[in-house]
Amino acid sequence: MVKDQIIGRVKAINISATKGVVKNPIERGYFKVDHGLEGDAHAGNWHRQVSLLASESADKVRAAGLDITDGRFAENITTEGIELYTLPVGTRLQIGESIQEVTQIGKECHTGCAIKQTVGDCVMPREGIFTKVIVNGWVAPGDEIRVVD
Repeated sequence: MVKDQIIGRVKAINISATKGVVKNPIERGYFKVDHGLEGDAHAGNWHRQVSLLASESADKVRAAGLDITDGRFAENITTEGIELYTLPVGTRLQIGESIQEVTQIGKECHTGCAIKQTVGDCVMPREGIFTKVIVNGWVAPGDEIRVVD
């Protein structure tokens, strides 16, 4: 992967005030160091400050006939044009104005989580990733995603 090459785009920024529920899209979000997306229930000073899921991953569930909108898997950033789960832990991404570092690929699924009950399947444990914010900044749909040093 070439540094500073555009590898994807932001499709949606999603937020919720409560953990374990689907998130709703917003026009843009502010991503803060040692915190994550301001106003989001998952934000905090830990390694999973921000969750990302590729629209292409959600398409796999859509193919089963489910009507899935952005944020239904509780992802903060819905991307397009990038296989997120193939990025190594430690990869730094410039997403809009923010720089974020990949800290985890996938996650353990909670038994009977609200998302799986609502949607029928959850791709986050298999293909979602998590990041921590390294540089503050605004992110909006349409922003580029690049690998940086």
